[in-house]
Parts: sequence; C-alpha cells; structure tokens
Amino acid sequence: MAFASFDNKSASAPMAEINMVPLIDVMLVLLVIFIVTAPLLTHSVKLELPKASAQVNPPQPEKVEFAIDAAGTRYWNGEPVTREEAATRFAAESAKPVQPELHLKADQEVAYRFVAETLADASKAGLTKVGFVSEPETEK
Repeated sequence: MAFASFDNKSASAPMAEINMVPLIDVMLVLLVIFIVTAPLLTHSVKLELPKASAQVNPPQPEKVEFAIDAAGTRYWNGEPVTREEAATRFAAESAKPVQPELHLKADQEVAYRFVAETLADASKAGLTKVGFVSEPETEK
C-alpha cells in the first residue's frame, strides 16, 4: 500500500490506491451488529392476554313493510293482500325463530278501523315488534 506523506512538499502526485482499512472496519462493525441483533428478532415477547368469551351475534330480524292506503287496501311489502292473507302471513312470520319487525304505514285519510284490525291481527299472531312509520313535518 502506498501512503501519502505530508513532509515532502515537492511530490504532489495523487494517491494511486484506495485506503481499504476504514471500509473494512465499518463492514466488521455492521457484521457484529447484525450477528447480535438477528437472534433478538426471532424471539417473541411473551404476553398473558386476557381471556374473554364472545357470544354469537344474533341475526338481524327482517322487516315487513305493511301499508294501508286511503281506500283501506292492505299491502305486504308492496304486494296487495286481503285481511285474511295478512293474518296468515302474520302467523307464519311469528313462527320464525327471529320475529320480523312490522313497519306499519297508514295513509292519513284511512279509517282507524283498518289500522286497528291490522294491529289486532298482528297481536293475535304473536308479533310484538310493531312500529308506526310517518314522514316528518317540513318547516315552512
């Protein structure tokens, strides 16, 4: 290896070889760091996680859209039905393991008799989840 000398002012020739000693030192230090840290990366941290019991989420109940128009015609999810057909469908729905929600929409001009009959038929069938659907008032 050739080393440059600072004593000789007349010889201003550039150094012809690369000094490899600092590069080798850096590589050896990196090698030692990787050898030490590699086994640490394979070990996991031992934790005692809490035990919890989870219950199965019950299936969401279906909903039945039941509408009564101003003439007293009954609609089951948009399909016209008679009072007797509605009563048999109420009985079939109440026999399911998860009872559906009954959303009752009634026209404001409909006679209360039709709404009362529908509620009585649903109650006789055993449906307990009945809700009235209305439209909110608009501010003027």
